[in-house]
Amino acid sequence: MELKKNEQIDDLQINDLKIIQNKDGFCFGIDAVLLSNFARIKKGQTAVDLGTGTGIIPILMAGKSNAKKVIGIEIQEEVASMAKRSVILNNMEDKVEILNQDLVNIDKVLGVHKYDVVTSNPPYMHKNGLINENDKKAISRHEIKCNLEDVMKSASRLLKYNGKFFMINRVIRLADIIILGRKYNLEPKRIRFVHPKKDKAPNLLLIQFTKDAKPELKMEDPLYVYNEDNTYTQQINKIYSSEKIGVI
Repeated sequence: MELKKNEQIDDLQINDLKIIQNKDGFCFGIDAVLLSNFARIKKGQTAVDLGTGTGIIPILMAGKSNAKKVIGIEIQEEVASMAKRSVILNNMEDKVEILNQDLVNIDKVLGVHKYDVVTSNPPYMHKNGLINENDKKAISRHEIKCNLEDVMKSASRLLKYNGKFFMINRVIRLADIIILGRKYNLEPKRIRFVHPKKDKAPNLLLIQFTKDAKPELKMEDPLYVYNEDNTYTQQINKIYSSEKIGVI
């Protein structure tokens, strides 16, 4: 596999999966791993990952499940190129497809109400005060090319009746997330709060919505990332070493 300047191949250390990343760009973090583990997908189902970056979530989902196909949507051409080459590197061309498209209008490309699962690890932060809105890292972190409403509207358009939308975001966005979910007929069904440590307040949340479902929300046990000595907890080590993601 030919690499471009500053690119490297990182071993995901599970199921022989690997990913190409640019060490000077935005590299995937623990949030992508947590989301792919939190997601649920049945054998033979199809999924779409909105804002896929270098393709970490589609690769993990396809590599840890019996999904029929996972499609990653990424607006940045250079980043989408890395994702496409990572798919080839993992011999996943039959299970994973990367599209260099804008998620805002992706239903015009993929069609509406056709997919069983949608996932997203969207930009968490508002773009207010940004100096360079073309910076690749900024695009991944800030709402420059899309905002939270764009993501949730697109998810709703893509999902079948009773389809599932899985997302990770900051806890401070929870009110917006719930309100926008119901605006687009996405009912929150599961929430799991992610805490840096046991004595710290949560800073992230994992949430599952179901399209056109009745209200009923389950609060799952909290997830703690670090022990007191700053090593990963047993919970996190189990997630990283898991060879399969859950099924619905």
